[in-house]
Amino acid sequence: MGILTIDHNQFLLDGKPFRIISGALHYFRILPEYWEDRLKKLKACGFNTVETYTCWNLHERKEGQFDFSGRLDIERFISIAEQLDLNIIVRPGPYICAEWEFGGLPSWLLSYPNLALRCNDPLYLEKVRPYYKELLSRIRPHLSTNGGRVMMMQVENEYGSYGNDKDYLLEVEKTYRDNGIDCLLFTSDGSTSWMLGGGTLPHLLSVANFGSRAPFHFENLKKFKPDQPLMCGEFWSGWFDHWYDAHNTRSVEDITAETKKLFDCGASFNYYMFHGGTNFGFTNGANHADGQYQPTVTSYDYCAPLSECGDMTPTYFAIRDLITEQTGTPAPDIAVENLPKADYGSLTLSEAAPLFDNLDNISRPVSSAQPKSMEELGQDFGYLLYSTTLRGPFEELDLNFGQLHDRAHIFLNGKFVALRERSRRWDELKLSLASGETARLDILVENMGRINYGEKLLDRKGILGGIRLGMQYHFGWTHRCMTMDDLSQLNWQPLNDMAKAPVFLRGELHIEGKPADTFVRLDGFTKGFVVVNGFNLGRYFNPAGPQKTLYLPAPLLKKGQNEIIVFESDSYEQPVVRFLDHAELGDTRPAEY
Repeated sequence: MGILTIDHNQFLLDGKPFRIISGALHYFRILPEYWEDRLKKLKACGFNTVETYTCWNLHERKEGQFDFSGRLDIERFISIAEQLDLNIIVRPGPYICAEWEFGGLPSWLLSYPNLALRCNDPLYLEKVRPYYKELLSRIRPHLSTNGGRVMMMQVENEYGSYGNDKDYLLEVEKTYRDNGIDCLLFTSDGSTSWMLGGGTLPHLLSVANFGSRAPFHFENLKKFKPDQPLMCGEFWSGWFDHWYDAHNTRSVEDITAETKKLFDCGASFNYYMFHGGTNFGFTNGANHADGQYQPTVTSYDYCAPLSECGDMTPTYFAIRDLITEQTGTPAPDIAVENLPKADYGSLTLSEAAPLFDNLDNISRPVSSAQPKSMEELGQDFGYLLYSTTLRGPFEELDLNFGQLHDRAHIFLNGKFVALRERSRRWDELKLSLASGETARLDILVENMGRINYGEKLLDRKGILGGIRLGMQYHFGWTHRCMTMDDLSQLNWQPLNDMAKAPVFLRGELHIEGKPADTFVRLDGFTKGFVVVNGFNLGRYFNPAGPQKTLYLPAPLLKKGQNEIIVFESDSYEQPVVRFLDHAELGDTRPAEY
């Protein structure tokens, strides 16, 4: 047990001066079989604390239905950290940013047209409280005040970057207190006056987030809150990647020098990230900058001291040595090692299940006059198919959307005719039908990740604002929501040349002996996702880059036959999947802070 308190400009742990040396690991971005491995490596690097966000959108995918099992078992994660004598910081949001879909908020909030996010809106707070009741009941027994190791919890997250509603922050704090949370609470923001002014509370610890120039940021923080300890709540060890961009990196020399400045300032800090992990499935978020939608890739490697697959990098060893040098305490003698990797060669996929032949196996039709958004249909992740019948006569008319969020394949009578992508490609399409003629129009829309940061956080998915032929709105639509959670009912046939995208392709990877981590490369494919033994690894998008491989952790594999399914939405040249013993995250560039 360690009770963390504040005595003017220093932290005290059980009454003794204490420097927090923390690293961020998100339990939901790591398979539970690997939690102990990653936490041991944190401890062995000389860190004394682990920090994690929580993900409301996975814990409550459907309103009122909570899930704290498997990869979402936060109590188990905390218990492992406690067994390793690590202190714990929890950041429950409710909004977390984190380059995570919708900043961790559940998409069903957007089905309430009058709900206002992240403010003292009664309806919003009415939705937050049941989640907090469930979540905090699992954290409360692990508080340091109850004999556990959770010593700090954050109120909201970088709120000053979004709003300035202090009544809202007080309501979040009150909800914590009402649920028995009595450990040290804090807020975290950038160090500008407007961020600190909007996001802090006068009676709570305030920490600043940055990736370099610690003296500058701490001077700003001291001007705002002079009588408190200095802490960097997010010291950015690297940066995240977007499709259509390069892989961000950071040199060992730069991160080590900037970390030393934290020590020189006498500050505590939390490495964001110590280990990034993976945006499995469709959980990646997105940004919007310079008028452009920017979805995040599947890997959350972040150029962190532990790589996406948990390998100790040169940065890891440099930071370990720096901590030893600065604290005068050698890193704990804990046996840790990089886990084995395997090159399983190539697998030719031999079966196909065309999407349009399997609609009833993965979805149910929902009809309405006006095209609906995913949120109106109760859908969080995946794809939404809009279908209708066009009837002539009409001359050549443009097919127009109000807004597309985010990527659409357009089919006429089952034939692909156009591709449109938010902020990117936009194929024009003119349609015409003679008198008495009909045509089937299908529009397959992919949610590529809800925006997780900034003024465009209200990011509903699908086709918004109607679909028009020329100036004329078209009515009478059938919708099929495809979250792709369960592919067990697909009707598989031998693969032949007629199996055109969009299509599911399947093969079996045979493994002799104990499985090892591996990396999936799909050079002959364009865009889609990969499912291994029923688990969605995440998206690939080869033309966009930078990411070239998907991380496949060993616990998802088994000795013998392993089912590999690839959903390809665009086109493929060869149905061949490669399994490598190393990651390939694409062309690199130095990250900027």
